[in-house]
Amino acid sequence: MGDFGELEELDGVRMPWNIWPSSRVEALKCVIPFSALYTPNKPIQHLQVMDYEPVACKNCGGVLNPFASCDFTAHLWICPLCFGRNHFPAQYTGINEQMLPAELFQEYTTIEYRLQALKPVYAPAYVFVVDTCLSEEELNASQGAISQALQMVPEYARVALVTFGTHVQVYELGFDVLNKSYVFQGSKEYTPQQVQSQLGIGPSPASRQPASPSRPGILPQQLQDPIAFAARRFILPVSECEFTISAALEGLRKDAFPSVADHRPSRCTGTAIQVAAGMMAGCLPAGSCAARIMLFAGGPPTVGSGKVVDMELTEPIRSHKDLIKEAAPHYKKARKFYDSLAAQLVQQGHALDVFACSLDQVGLAEMQTAVEQTGGLLVQASTFHAQAFKESFRRIFAPASEEGHLGINSNAQLEVVCSRDVKIAGLLGSAAAASMDAKSSAVAEQQVGLGGTTKWKLASLSQSTTVAVFFEIMTSKKQDSAGLDGAAGQTFYLQFITKYLNGQTGRTHCRVTTITRQWVEGGNLATLIAGFDQEAAAVIVGRMATYKMEAEEDFDATRWLDRTLIRLAARFGDYRKDDPVSFNLQPQLEYLPQFMFNLRRSQFVQVFGNSPDETAYCRVLLNRETCNDAIMMIQPAMQAYNMGSPQPEPVMLDVASVMPDRVLLLDSYFTVVVWHGSTVAQWRKADYHLQEEYAHLKPLMEVGSQWVPLGSHRLVYGLG
Repeated sequence: MGDFGELEELDGVRMPWNIWPSSRVEALKCVIPFSALYTPNKPIQHLQVMDYEPVACKNCGGVLNPFASCDFTAHLWICPLCFGRNHFPAQYTGINEQMLPAELFQEYTTIEYRLQALKPVYAPAYVFVVDTCLSEEELNASQGAISQALQMVPEYARVALVTFGTHVQVYELGFDVLNKSYVFQGSKEYTPQQVQSQLGIGPSPASRQPASPSRPGILPQQLQDPIAFAARRFILPVSECEFTISAALEGLRKDAFPSVADHRPSRCTGTAIQVAAGMMAGCLPAGSCAARIMLFAGGPPTVGSGKVVDMELTEPIRSHKDLIKEAAPHYKKARKFYDSLAAQLVQQGHALDVFACSLDQVGLAEMQTAVEQTGGLLVQASTFHAQAFKESFRRIFAPASEEGHLGINSNAQLEVVCSRDVKIAGLLGSAAAASMDAKSSAVAEQQVGLGGTTKWKLASLSQSTTVAVFFEIMTSKKQDSAGLDGAAGQTFYLQFITKYLNGQTGRTHCRVTTITRQWVEGGNLATLIAGFDQEAAAVIVGRMATYKMEAEEDFDATRWLDRTLIRLAARFGDYRKDDPVSFNLQPQLEYLPQFMFNLRRSQFVQVFGNSPDETAYCRVLLNRETCNDAIMMIQPAMQAYNMGSPQPEPVMLDVASVMPDRVLLLDSYFTVVVWHGSTVAQWRKADYHLQEEYAHLKPLMEVGSQWVPLGSHRLVYGLG
């Protein structure tokens, strides 16, 4: 196999096993699951974007691709996934071997289509949900960030403002005479219908009746489109409400209900999200636009649904120890509440972003499902003044031409179609199951993560959003007993079909990625190992370990990781029995023990010293980011800067890398650490780099001062 990074650049796919055994029995012995890390929104060089509909197979739903067999005389093509025979559509008349459509070119295994609009698409919407239980400095910092965002978004983008403390306030931006807001009780739980009723939005029975002279209070536009009419009151384009929302932001003050001594502030975070989601359900048709709830949280919820701790300071906020002993009285109820909110937001196609800027926990552990299933962004910092928050928040609204642009798209649906002998076991990542079709012949019996389906929803996806799809090799008993010798050397196919609302064009796009891999006889270990990607394997194992830790009770992750490595080494290692010195691993496996060693010591597995919020934050990012970024989380990357070398060189995480005349930069994705050797430290203290005769030392001293994370798509997590 070629370089796996190069293959990823072509199609956005990384697989632990790039050559699969043709027998189910042999597949079970491979230890590492057969899976694929797929980045559906990955920027691909020379990506072909076609202005017509894809041609789908009438049997399996797979899309016409370069691996299809074509009979131009009979005007037929044979689907490589199910071997079904299909007629070319009428517009393909006249194609031949010299005149092929783009999807049949061998180099275009990933292609994109612009689909015809079947329903109206609206401008993107941003609902800012601001915590007012903050100090004046913190409140001003959050106001400043929102004001900057309003300057960066296009004028047609729609915005709304919700604030919360003891109560929830929804600002009517369409009323420009003065600041007008609707107040919701923070300790009460609301359904979307109750929210819409109190706000006076949504299709009411009166608006569904025909117009008549006896109803002069109903405007014609309200009769024609009550949802659009409601949206004009609370969610407006920036060009129409810039003055109103700026005045509302400037008028924000600390919560009028001050906290009592020895008590936490009265903060109804869960109710605020619930009200915002209900308002969006009444103002924005489901799946009609890119819509985000942007939560600015400065502390833990203490009242209402979703609270994680009582107001009395005598009650400490829950820790991992409390969760293990089930001594966290609010955890399960809050988790259930946010899970229901996640289901509602997924149904609406809206994302939840959380900007947790506090020295205390804000309830991320309980909100984890709501953020993860909607594809929301997550930033954690100690204060709203932190550079990590400011830069990360700015990048969300950065234009496409600017470095750091996240390329966020929305309302995506991912479908996976496989060859006959491959079934789909499930998915781990920032997605939610679109439909449960467990009876489908393409669904495996053993489920992993979001299983029982071949389709998933992604309310939001950035250029780095990566999902892990798990497969199961299914062969008949007759084939297993025969060893599938006939299948060895043949190929199988996997196809990923992603439909999404493009954030730049405002149109629905369909990206189709079709990859092929080879079957091999299961006992041929040398060939299997030749296609082994140890980095992808480590990331898959990491995702599975974190999933099992949350889904299974009394799961010992450290022991499971050790047993996984032992079984893999016993299967593919070279050794003589009872001779430990003889043990040897092939180059394709040599770094995997190192990855597993760092994984079992990482914050994903070892929770000691971390709060539940910090653990949830790290696990969400591990389950979302690309293979390269995830492997950096598992095993930090370290680079050495030497005075005589203009470029840094990668070095091992070992004491041998420490030298007195060297600067080391360690990037663990969450934090960046710069270390100066003893000699370099003396030069720095003496300010040699500020003297003209020692100007050549200045670049060495400035290492890390303006560090840009590897990959411009990445938010600046943890650099503040």
